[in-house]
Amino acid sequence: MIGSRVVLALAALSGAAAVCPNACSGHGTCGEDDVCFCYQNWGMGDEQSGDCSEMYCPYEFAFVDTPDEDGKVHKYMECSGKGICDRSSGECECFDGYGGKGCQRTTCPNDCSGHGTCEYIDELTFGSTPGEYYAAKPSNFSMGISSTSAMTFASISESWDSMKSMACVCDAGYIDVDCSRRMCPKGNDIFDQRLDTSDAKLYQVQNITLVAAGPFGNGSMASYGEFSNKSFALTFVSTLNESYTTIPIVIGDTLYTSDTKPVDAFEKQIKSALEGLPNGVIDTVSVGVNFGSAYSDYDAYDEQWQLNMKITFTGTAVAGPQNFLIPQVDECLAGCTPKITGLNLVSVQDATGTYSRVEEMERADFNNYECGRRGKCDYDSGVCECFEGYTGLACGTQTALV
Repeated sequence: MIGSRVVLALAALSGAAAVCPNACSGHGTCGEDDVCFCYQNWGMGDEQSGDCSEMYCPYEFAFVDTPDEDGKVHKYMECSGKGICDRSSGECECFDGYGGKGCQRTTCPNDCSGHGTCEYIDELTFGSTPGEYYAAKPSNFSMGISSTSAMTFASISESWDSMKSMACVCDAGYIDVDCSRRMCPKGNDIFDQRLDTSDAKLYQVQNITLVAAGPFGNGSMASYGEFSNKSFALTFVSTLNESYTTIPIVIGDTLYTSDTKPVDAFEKQIKSALEGLPNGVIDTVSVGVNFGSAYSDYDAYDEQWQLNMKITFTGTAVAGPQNFLIPQVDECLAGCTPKITGLNLVSVQDATGTYSRVEEMERADFNNYECGRRGKCDYDSGVCECFEGYTGLACGTQTALV
């Protein structure tokens, strides 16, 4: 009698387990009213139960969706609303122009044509060098040298499409939204070289100020020893966004004396390093150096040791506006190029204190046009097709009167 009851009980249990559709496909538990309670990421179509035979796809912030009762948009949506869910695999089949888990981000046009990198908007910069941002802000006539990369903005991370929208960052010498076009050389218009011919010729003058940090990091109680026999380098970014870094520039141990010979030699060293960059990107510069001490903005009883280098771009290749030079002052020894000791500097901008910086002391009075405005750029080759009567890399030479 007892054995019969056990058999009936087991039969009843097996019958109850079989009531839920397909035994919940092994991806859920059978509950009351014969309804499956599916495990996470399992369901059936748009239902959260069914027979638990289908997978859900990742949910991400939607690019476009309808507003809710509070007028809010960009809510969570399967495949970000930019793809169709393959429920057999739980993976999104993204529409063209979208990719990533849950189609959460845009893709870059033509994969940047093989001439750039695809970056999130959070990583995009203003211009190609730190100086471009500071030069664009009238109140910031100089840039601190604590950064050697172009300006990014933390506020972008608060945008709904932070880490979603992407764009191409082109390699040097390439432009356009998909980096498909080559850049052509830029130069002065041979018939309209200067913006204002009524005044004296004005070349761009950049002043680099290096302020020794001293034991407290703010410049007070600094000594000449923080510069003596130390080395640094300068990076020049051309108007084609090509970066060139000089050989090490070594600061002598007698610049602070009244003897002008060490200063003259140091000026020649900087001039030679800049004019020695490859491809003739800087053909001619003049250099002036001033070294000494000034009363500290932090401590009236101590002095700050400062090295000022005034670079004037006088050559034909650099006659127009140029990017700010980027001082390389971090230690870079074994295995580095260039190999430099680096400098211990006051590098963080402070509105009330003196800091190491690069300033534009004089704006160039020369223009800077693609192909000198006397030719047409072949964007496939990056070569200027000069108009009749003109020649040169940037069509800056007149060959005949037309």
